[in-house]
Amino acid sequence: MHPCTQHALDLTRRQFFARGAGSLGAVLGKGALASLLGGVQGQAPGPHFAPKAKRVIYLHMEGAPSQLDLFDHKPGLQARFDEDLPESVRQGQRLTGMTSNQKRFPIAPSKFAFSHYPNRHDGIWVSELMPHLGRLAHELCFVHSMHTEAINHEPALTFFQTGSQQPGRPSFGAWASYGLGSGNRNLPTFVVLITQGFGNMQALSARFWGSGFLPSEHQGCKLRAAGDPVLYLQDPPGVTRADRRRLLDLSAELNAAEARAALDPEIAARVAQQEMAFRMQMAVPDLVDIAGEDPATLALYGDDVGKPGTFASSCLLARRLAERDVRFIQLYMRGWDQHNNLPGELTRQCQAVDQPIAGLLQDLRRRGLLDDTLVLWAGEFGRTVYSQGRLTHDNYGRDHHPRCFTVWLAGGGIQPGISYGRTCDYGYNIVENPVSVHDLHATMLHLLGFDHTRLTWFHQGRDFRLTDVAGRVVRDLLA
Repeated sequence: MHPCTQHALDLTRRQFFARGAGSLGAVLGKGALASLLGGVQGQAPGPHFAPKAKRVIYLHMEGAPSQLDLFDHKPGLQARFDEDLPESVRQGQRLTGMTSNQKRFPIAPSKFAFSHYPNRHDGIWVSELMPHLGRLAHELCFVHSMHTEAINHEPALTFFQTGSQQPGRPSFGAWASYGLGSGNRNLPTFVVLITQGFGNMQALSARFWGSGFLPSEHQGCKLRAAGDPVLYLQDPPGVTRADRRRLLDLSAELNAAEARAALDPEIAARVAQQEMAFRMQMAVPDLVDIAGEDPATLALYGDDVGKPGTFASSCLLARRLAERDVRFIQLYMRGWDQHNNLPGELTRQCQAVDQPIAGLLQDLRRRGLLDDTLVLWAGEFGRTVYSQGRLTHDNYGRDHHPRCFTVWLAGGGIQPGISYGRTCDYGYNIVENPVSVHDLHATMLHLLGFDHTRLTWFHQGRDFRLTDVAGRVVRDLLA
């Protein structure tokens, strides 16, 4: 390597900290290197301006729930039952391989009744499947005009989680962890909780909460539903906490030698994670112990709140994580991919999530946490107005539909009690105020205090960001 090139490399922030941490560790002694490296890696850019939200709770309904059966009410479709979707509406748009060979595209009106709930404007129609959530319509901001580029689950999930359809980019939670830094040194900055649903299960890859090219300490920590929430939470028999501390100190000394030789920033991340694991041994048991929750609080979340792994249990843990200042809390509910038997499967899914979500919002509100907690409910895309396969009044299925779908947000600087965007009479195309995934990410980062064009990481010769080269802040959604 040319001497000038080597000198420039040595002056980079990463190399500077790696060299400094390695040399100082030898001087400061046992335990000091782990503390120093943890602090270096834990440094965050910090918000660009005053944030409205300190943390995010992201409720992802994996598999894509049907907006037409939940929030995008189209009563006029009842008179069009089993009619072919007009070509003037479909406009030759891309279809999946599951319905591209269908000879007909029969319109399938929702079989579920909708109720009208008051909000700040003309009210909002919500399906009978979500009565608890409907009663909180005054707290919610519905976006009916979401659209995405991907039409199949894997790229659509990857896009919604990372801002790119190609694997390898950091997840939204990892970007938030990197930007905001830790709010609780005893718990991870980014935590993931997963609930198994009742329908068709799509693959759920760990890269959806991965750190990509960001330091690995920013990846999500998945808490398990059964047994210890984190593997190896308990020390082996005969190993005391003092023994564990001495082992970590020895490991830090060995890592110091490696850091001096390799100048690899991942060494710092590894030490920081070891130190976090040591602290989590004390913090996680307290987190998951709900014995101290009063009966009125537990009742908010429903009967399943005491069953580990249920969505109700995850929602309660989300609130407990929020009050402990965990920055990004992601809940996945699997099983929303209803290509057939939609009425039966959707009913079971909604019964599992409706009251727990409403309970979470109410619990956050009464504890003063909702104002600085940004809550998002979303799937990776929507569902078609036409039925996939056989259609009856009581049974139908819906295919993937990226052209338009509904998400909602609450808290954290979001304007409550509004509906934004509008779809056509068939619920197939957006006719007012489209919002892309990049727009949603840019808006949420804005509420966290970041200019989405400036929260970047230099990688492979250029600056990368969550919103890639697109995205705009949707200011009509802001309070």
